[in-house]
Amino acid sequence: MKNLLKGAVLLVGMFAATSVANAQQKIGHINADEIFQQTAEFKTATATLKTLSETKQKEIEGMITELQKKEKEANDLMLNQSEANKAETQTKLQTIGQEYQQMQQRVQEVQKVAQEEVAKKQQELMAPIQTKVMNAITSVAKEKGYAYIFDIGSGAAVYYAGGEDVSADVKTKLGIK
Repeated sequence: MKNLLKGAVLLVGMFAATSVANAQQKIGHINADEIFQQTAEFKTATATLKTLSETKQKEIEGMITELQKKEKEANDLMLNQSEANKAETQTKLQTIGQEYQQMQQRVQEVQKVAQEEVAKKQQELMAPIQTKVMNAITSVAKEKGYAYIFDIGSGAAVYYAGGEDVSADVKTKLGIK
């Protein structure tokens, strides 16, 4: 009976100690997007991406201008068409139509490639910044003794040091096996 009583007291003591330890865990929050956007690297990357986008846009606009010239050429030919030059005009219009379609396809291809290049460059420039910010968050959390750091922008935990996983309890409560 004494052993049972000692065991019960020990169990209650351990439970109380665990509860006190869990109650003392520090929880912090940040706005990761705000921090990310205030880094010097982000500002540099944004400027680089803007320049790249503008360069690609100018290239595409130049191609669209050529496309519009081709369209105007076809319209002018149709307006100046007469019975005397009908056969010759139709041949020229057919050639211009084919050139126009090829140019239009080329513009679409260049637009697609430009979008892919900008997206690739964005990933290339932003990934190291994200890593740097996450490393800083982890470092501060460890230095200050935080168990959890939540990002108020996304609502996600960006850092956690242990804690109790209650997934199994929730599944049981929901009848999930």
